[in-house]
Amino acid sequence: MNANHVNAVCRATESILTNHFGVDVTPLDPHSGKDVIPSNEVSVVLGVSGDVNGQIICSFTNETAKGIVGTMMGGMVINELDEMGWSAIQEFGNWIAGNTATELSNEACSIDVTPPVVNDGHSKFRSNRLFVTVPLQTSIGLLDTHISLKEETTS
Repeated sequence: MNANHVNAVCRATESILTNHFGVDVTPLDPHSGKDVIPSNEVSVVLGVSGDVNGQIICSFTNETAKGIVGTMMGGMVINELDEMGWSAIQEFGNWIAGNTATELSNEACSIDVTPPVVNDGHSKFRSNRLFVTVPLQTSIGLLDTHISLKEETTS
């Protein structure tokens, strides 16, 4: 996996959190693995295709999800995620997708990103591909960004 691509996804995610949400972001130590990727309680799954292919999964707790939604809604206190809240989480994924496409274009990569799929509840994502996980600590909670991107090779 190309470190520039991983860094582009991290920049995109951090940019959303700092510029749109106004929160400080502290990247924690990244780690890698394959087979099982934890979903935490809420996950936003994005598929990537083009010059690079793979997935980006942002996962976090319900409390962090409520913080994301509350911030998106102007600082409201969210006690429970309703349909509007789930829609906001999906839109958060769209923002990450758009910023990721922009950041990867700065790395000379052209990509398409699928509409986000939101996973509600603990589960395990399974993949035989390597994932790099970059935890991002913010004042609204911890967000794990799981990145698996592979450069497309042409024959």
